[in-house]
Amino acid sequence: MIAVRGREGEFRAYPLTENWHDAGILSASLAPATVDAALHVAALSAARRVAESLDYVGVFALELFVCDGQLLANEMAPRVHNSGHWTIEGADVSQFENHLRAVLGLPLGSTSARGRSCMLNWVGELPDRRKLLAEAAGHWHDYGKSSREGRKVGHATLIADAPDVLADALDRVGTTLHRREQVAAPMQRLRER
Repeated sequence: MIAVRGREGEFRAYPLTENWHDAGILSASLAPATVDAALHVAALSAARRVAESLDYVGVFALELFVCDGQLLANEMAPRVHNSGHWTIEGADVSQFENHLRAVLGLPLGSTSARGRSCMLNWVGELPDRRKLLAEAAGHWHDYGKSSREGRKVGHATLIADAPDVLADALDRVGTTLHRREQVAAPMQRLRER
């Protein structure tokens, strides 16, 4: 759950994000998560309680696990977070802008999603950006870092209005970039809906 709290206590949260990891590093994020509404409400409530009890100001990520239908908190990251990078293109106001708004005492912006988004983390080395950008709704981010095993060097976000359209885009990207394994889980979740 990526959430934000302003100086005066205004609280907003982005739609719950579903994450997949590879070797302990975030590989893909899907937003909104394909979970039932009760889990989203529970995650939202937990994030609000954390923010209010800490009198927190700014954006934060609350990492949760689903275990036997219940949410278990793993950690809180008191900052903008890789799990919310999809918000740059996929939300009305990104986590970065809302963080600045919060710490500057400005009104918070809308955290509504613009359809469905899938963020793919580039770890170790960047793939061919031209193949990703062949997707009309593909967005590329190069962090300007040198390649190194285990290092986040960039990400891409794909956006679509419908789950099946996003799943098809992930299928094409997975094939052209030779990243079938990276896109498999989010693609499957989208096709289940």
